[in-house]
Amino acid sequence: MSFSREVKEELAGHTGGARHCQLAELAAIMSFSGQYGRDGEGLYTIGFQLENEDVLRKGFTLLEKTYNIEKKIGFTQEEMQDFYHNFGDLQEPADSRLLQKSCCRRAFLRGAFLCVGSISDPKKGYHLEFVCTQESKARQLQQVIQKFAIEAKIVSRKKYYVVYIKEGAGIVDLLNVMGAHVALMKLENLRIVKEMRNSINRRVNCETANITKTVNAASRQIEDILFLRDHYGLQKLSPALREMAEVRLEYPDAPLKELGGHLDPPVGKSGVNHRLCKLSELAEKVRK
Repeated sequence: MSFSREVKEELAGHTGGARHCQLAELAAIMSFSGQYGRDGEGLYTIGFQLENEDVLRKGFTLLEKTYNIEKKIGFTQEEMQDFYHNFGDLQEPADSRLLQKSCCRRAFLRGAFLCVGSISDPKKGYHLEFVCTQESKARQLQQVIQKFAIEAKIVSRKKYYVVYIKEGAGIVDLLNVMGAHVALMKLENLRIVKEMRNSINRRVNCETANITKTVNAASRQIEDILFLRDHYGLQKLSPALREMAEVRLEYPDAPLKELGGHLDPPVGKSGVNHRLCKLSELAEKVRK
C-alpha cells in the first residue's frame, strides 16, 4: 500500500464530533467530488465521484450525520434548499461561513485531501499536493493552509491547478492539522533517519576533502624539497629550513602539527606552515 493511501485510510476513519466540523469536511468533499441529481421519481439526490471506497463511505457517513440522509434515499425540494444553502453551486469554492473556526478549517483540509490530495513516498522525497480543476478552489485551499502558517504554492499543470508543499516540515505540520497522526510519526521517523544519514555523509565528505587536501599539500611540499635537493642543495638552506626539509622527507604523511613536534626545538603548526611555504617559494625561484 502506498503512503498516500495509508494517509487517506487514516483520515477516512477520523470524523469531527461537532456538526460544524462535519459540515466543513462535507463541504470539501462536495466541492471537490460532489454532484447533484434527480431520481426517476423526481426526488433530489446527492452523489460523489470517488474511486476510493473508504472516502466514498466517509462522504455518505457525513451526509447521514449532518442531514440524516441515507445512501439510497432521495429528498424533497425543501430539504434540497436547506442543503443548497450550505453547499451552494458546486462549481464555486466552498462557503466561507463554514470555515470560520480553526477546527472547521482542519476538517475542510481533511476532506479536500481525501478527494484530491496525494503525498509522495517519503523514502524518495517530500511532496504533498491537491489537484484542483478550478483556480478559485485552488486559491481557497492555499488560503486555508496558510491560515496554519504553512507555505503552500500553486502551479498550473495542463488543465489543473495544483496546490503543493515540498518542505518536509510543512508536510508534517499539515498532516498534524488534518489529524493524520500515525502517518505523521512515520514520516518524522523517516525524516530523522534521512537527516542523520545526510549529516554523516556531509561529515565523511568533509573529512575526505580535508584528507585529500592534506595529502596533496604534502605531495607538493615533498616534490619541492626533492627539487631543491637535486638542483640547489639542501646544505645551502638555513639551518631552520634544512631541518624542516629533512623532517618532511622523513615523515611524508604526517600533518603539520605532528611535523612541528619532530623539530628541535618543537614548532607550532603555523611555524611549520611558514617554513614549508618558504621552501616552496625558493623551489619556484630555482625553477624559473
